[in-house]
Amino acid sequence: MTIELVIFDCDGVLVDSERLAVRIEGAALAELGLALSEEEMVERFVGVTDAYFRKEVEAQLGRPLPEDWDERMAARYQEAYHNELTPVDGVVEALDAITHPNCVASNGSHRKMKLTLGITGLHARFAGRIFSAYDVTRGKPAPDLFLHAAERLGADPSRCVVIEDSPNGVAAARAAGMHAFGYAGGLTPASRLQGPATTVFKDMRALPALLEAHRSSAT
Repeated sequence: MTIELVIFDCDGVLVDSERLAVRIEGAALAELGLALSEEEMVERFVGVTDAYFRKEVEAQLGRPLPEDWDERMAARYQEAYHNELTPVDGVVEALDAITHPNCVASNGSHRKMKLTLGITGLHARFAGRIFSAYDVTRGKPAPDLFLHAAERLGADPSRCVVIEDSPNGVAAARAAGMHAFGYAGGLTPASRLQGPATTVFKDMRALPALLEAHRSSAT
């Protein structure tokens, strides 16, 4: 089987931003009186859209978030990203070895991806092939974003594979009829990524060989 498109999530797959986000968001919520452990933050909010995060937090708080929430959080993210953000360990080596057409499809905004991919030196690798949940009606776990990316790049969804690190992302890949590679080298436990049409792995450097093995096994 020819792999026509490798679709990468961004946060936690290309850029090691999930750890920073969990820390920043956890501290900000604690200031509002909502104390959540790292495990709770990962389980509830890794891989979700900003709209979903806001809806869930406001429901638990019983009140709207402060009017300047977005501005305050953007400043915290930017400071952390500029000072601490790096590519996911091993992903540069993996990208250098992968010859299949590829793109990025994330629940994050284009503005955020331009910032994080730019800081980590990865933006140029995907220029013109970056897709956001803001481009479609429904973000992950719905399949819309992955199907949109495949359509825009002229790929057959059944010949696309997705690299994800969250249950929502893996669920979206399955719903789109795409094989998922669940990266468990970050915050999400491997047990939450396992399931049908999914290969779970912990070392990003192993990805090129896993893609080749999948291609060969599907022929």
